[in-house]
Amino acid sequence: MSREIVAGVDGSPESLAAADWAAREALHRDLPLRLVHAWRWEPLDLPLAQDPTTQQRAAREVLGAAEATLAERYPELSLSSELIGDTPVAALLGTSGRAELLALGSRGHGAVTGFLLGSYGQQVIAAATVPVVSVRSRDGAPAEPPAGEILVGQHGSPEDSAAVLRFAFETAAARGAAVRAVRAWSLPPLFAYSPSSLMLADEAGGLVPYEEKALREALAPWQERHPDVPVTEHVELGSAGQVLLSGSGAAQLLVVGRRARRGALGSRIGSVAHAALHLAPCPVAVVPQEVDAQD
Repeated sequence: MSREIVAGVDGSPESLAAADWAAREALHRDLPLRLVHAWRWEPLDLPLAQDPTTQQRAAREVLGAAEATLAERYPELSLSSELIGDTPVAALLGTSGRAELLALGSRGHGAVTGFLLGSYGQQVIAAATVPVVSVRSRDGAPAEPPAGEILVGQHGSPEDSAAVLRFAFETAAARGAAVRAVRAWSLPPLFAYSPSSLMLADEAGGLVPYEEKALREALAPWQERHPDVPVTEHVELGSAGQVLLSGSGAAQLLVVGRRARRGALGSRIGSVAHAALHLAPCPVAVVPQEVDAQD
C-alpha cells in the first residue's frame, strides 16, 4: 500500500500550522499529503450551524481553504483532501493504515491551555499505530528552526528505543539534518539496581560510562544505516522530561517514545511525552512502542 502523510485540519491557526509542517515534511520524504477534516467538528471561528447540510458545507469550505493555501504555497506537492463523516478520533485513526505519520495542531504552553483538540488529541496520540506530530502555531513564525537538530530521547535497551531512533534517523536523513540523542539517567535508590546491573556498571567503569555505553549501543545500528547523518551523543543526570525540554528550543523536532498503558481511566501516553507535548516550543513527534498490559 502506498504511504502518505496525513494532517488533521479544522480551520484554526494551530491546525493550519500543522498542515503547513506536514506539507514540508511530505516534500522532505517525497510523499503525498492528505488533509483530513471530520465534518462533525465545530470549527472554532465559525458560528454553529443547526442542520447537517450547513455544517457539512462549512466543513468543506474549511478543508478547501486549507488545500488551496498549501497548493499555492507548495506547487510541487502531491496534495489531496478528504472530508470524513465521523468523529475526529475515528477519522484520524482510520487513516493510520496508510499514513507514514499524522500531524495535529497544538495550542499554547502549559497544562491549562493544553494542546489543540485536547478532548481527543490525547486519544489519537495514545491509540495511533504510527507517529503523531504535534505542531503549534507561533504567530506566523516558522514551525521549526531551519538548521536545528532532530532531538531524540533514548532509554532502556536498543530494542526498547528502536522505533523512536528509527523515526529520528529517517527524519534527519530526509531533511539533511543532524541527530542529537539524549539519554537521561538518575541516581538509583538503595537496592534499586540488581547485582547483575551493578556488575555491568562496574565493568563499564561506573554509572556514567555505563549509560554512555548503553546509548552508543542503541545508536549503533541506526548510524550504520544512515552514515551521512551527523550524531551528537548526550548523557545527563536528571529526569528525561527536563533534560529533553532544556534542549528543545533550538530543535527542528523533538522525538519521544510512547508506551501506552491502559487502565481504569483509559489510555495514557506517559509523563515524558505529556511534558513534551505541553511544554516543548518545537514540534513533537510521539512514536508508538509496545503497549503495556493494563495496570
